[in-house]
Amino acid sequence: MIENQSKLDSFTIINTNNYDYKIGKNGEKLVYGSFWTNKQRYGNSIQEISYRACFKPQLPDFFLSKYSNSKSIVLDPFAGRGTTAIESALLGRIPISNDINPISKILTEPRLMPPTIEDISNRLSEISFDVKESADIDLSMFYERKTEGEIISLKNYLIARKEEGKEDYIDKWIRMVATNRLSGHSKGFFSVYTLPPNQSATQEEQIKINKRLNQKPEYRNVKRIILKKSKSLLKDISPDIRKNLFDISKNVIFLEDDSRNLKELKDGFVDITITSPPFINLVNYVKDNWLRLWFNGYDYSKLKDKITILSDLNKWSSFIKETLKEIYRVSKIRGYVAFEVGETKKADLSEIVYKIGIELGFRHISTFINMQTFTKTSNIWGVDNNKKGTNTNRIVLFQKI
Repeated sequence: MIENQSKLDSFTIINTNNYDYKIGKNGEKLVYGSFWTNKQRYGNSIQEISYRACFKPQLPDFFLSKYSNSKSIVLDPFAGRGTTAIESALLGRIPISNDINPISKILTEPRLMPPTIEDISNRLSEISFDVKESADIDLSMFYERKTEGEIISLKNYLIARKEEGKEDYIDKWIRMVATNRLSGHSKGFFSVYTLPPNQSATQEEQIKINKRLNQKPEYRNVKRIILKKSKSLLKDISPDIRKNLFDISKNVIFLEDDSRNLKELKDGFVDITITSPPFINLVNYVKDNWLRLWFNGYDYSKLKDKITILSDLNKWSSFIKETLKEIYRVSKIRGYVAFEVGETKKADLSEIVYKIGIELGFRHISTFINMQTFTKTSNIWGVDNNKKGTNTNRIVLFQKI
């Protein structure tokens, strides 16, 4: 048992100045409050990697702090940018990071083995750039000619290092940062102004953006941008934190399984699962990451059938049921599952998850409804506020009994 059960129950049901408790129409416990937003602490700088539809690091921190101990095994079957995995490692837990999209591991693994700025600077100085290099596809709508040459030189260097078996944690870090800097809407990215860095415009879409904004790509210094972003990511990483992350990284498990068949994991292996499944027909993870996949040598057209896009509520519900069934299998007795769901006007997804979990044999502890007031920045990132200027995300908390 991870923590005294009476303490957990008392936390979820006692009304305080910060939390409101209600019973839903199906008998589920609903707890309302600002649990990990607004006045909560800021996340570690190393979490500041953009990815579509990701949650804040404060969310896994909240559940890890209350429902796990040091050395607990933490699963995220939809790892995305690795928020749960990184936060787990920062708290001394052992992450299992699963995502069928290979970009997930590229963005996550290097941040569990962060090099120093000196390491990164020295390695970048050793990489030769040929500004005359060109891509095998037309990227002129994104990059100035010399910038494209630098990007291709870096891509070729990383491919060679990997093929020769020489790729190390410094190379992986540079790969991760470059992947994150491929496109965005400031001079801190390699590209001309485009969509936010959590999604890539197609070539046709970018041509239209350039025409509408009357812009053309300007030169960007690739090495300088990588170094600047690295400094930002590493600003909160002390020598002790770096050592602890390296120690944790020796036991991390990376998987690229379908969430409904985590075939490498044995029964009753996981202490706590913290995750957020794909949205209903909203996010095309292949299209959003096509430029990142190209840079890392993947044929994104071949991933279309592997990465699930759930087109309607029935397919989503079926997918969630199969996933939760697999999570139940790999969870320890008295292990926890914190399952975050988005909102839709057509259905209460947390209610669907609640019913599925009960049917599978989980004990429902409570559904946390986090109330968040959005800022102007949130609107830039495509968050759809309601009329009161707030929005919620719901986390259904189960326990295997």
